[in-house]
Amino acid sequence: MFTVLQKEKTARRGELQTPHGTVQTPAFMNVATAAAIKGGLSAFDLKQIGCQVMLCNTYHLHLRPTDETVKALGGLHAMTGWDGPILTDSGGFQVFSLAKLRDIKEEGVTFQSHIDGHRIFMGPEESMRIQSNLGSTIAMAFDECVENPAPYEYARQSIARTTRWLERCKAEMDRLNALPDTLNPRQMLFGINQGCTFDDLRVRHMQEIAALELDGYAIGGLAVGEPTEVMYHVIETVEPFMPAEKIRYLMGVGTPANMIESVARGVDLFDCVMPSRNARHGHLFTSQGVMNIHNAKYALDTAPVDPACDCPVCQRHSRAYLRHLFAAGEMLGLRLAVMHNLYFYNKLLAVIRQQLENGTFYAWREQMTPLLSRRI
Repeated sequence: MFTVLQKEKTARRGELQTPHGTVQTPAFMNVATAAAIKGGLSAFDLKQIGCQVMLCNTYHLHLRPTDETVKALGGLHAMTGWDGPILTDSGGFQVFSLAKLRDIKEEGVTFQSHIDGHRIFMGPEESMRIQSNLGSTIAMAFDECVENPAPYEYARQSIARTTRWLERCKAEMDRLNALPDTLNPRQMLFGINQGCTFDDLRVRHMQEIAALELDGYAIGGLAVGEPTEVMYHVIETVEPFMPAEKIRYLMGVGTPANMIESVARGVDLFDCVMPSRNARHGHLFTSQGVMNIHNAKYALDTAPVDPACDCPVCQRHSRAYLRHLFAAGEMLGLRLAVMHNLYFYNKLLAVIRQQLENGTFYAWREQMTPLLSRRI
């Protein structure tokens, strides 16, 4: 399902074949939490901005409109109109970050809904059934996302439980994919590496889950407040033990510089709410760094957001107009800003793929990492 087409040192140019189309990697997955990009973008807009994969949130969709409703509507593809690959997370991160009064046991987790407080139980089997109802292309295994820093002994016990949960996820997915009414009988399963910032736990857990022969592997539990260099160190520590023939996904990352540096360390897939969230606050990514469109200096600036960008926003609108929309509280401002940022992210990954094909990625990286990190 995954083919490495070319390598430059540790960085990989690849191709992931899925039941809903082929993904060119490295790739950025656009976060559509409740089956919609925040900022007023539809599935049809995503095609225009170069999106390859849409990521939807299992926890939120289970609560609203419910996964049973999504299944009755024909699954996420039919409901949203998106015909490309969709990845659904397991719900685990939201259980541990949003829910109150959670109770973790071997069977799974009992927690309170952040919407109305009602009690919910979710374990490996429940997460797989929800994701099967959603009909996604790729389902993520149910895991415990432990806060950093965490006591070593707790982290050790947590990865052991996460491995046991993963084995149950795999068995349940095999059962669900064999049912006659399953929306996507070729649904893929990715396992998630945990272990906080402890090198030995990260390596041990990666070795354990690699033995299960899954469709792909993710590194989780990072980009949650630890220093960037610590995140890079964990990737470097785990990468040699990740199956070379399987796709690698770094969850919840990140800035343009984070993605460039992580590709250099062997990562293939990314997702992050940053481009859309920052856009909604007027922070725009450009080829010269990060721009705050609220700044007064843009009030009469007729240049596009980024003269080097060929997105629909930069082709049609000025910085002055976008600044006015934000100042006036017009929803169009949010939509245009989100569209620009997501286009920028997808185009950046396309450029990375081209640099890898040319064998010039590492030289290009030296110039671009500091440039894209600066504030204009």
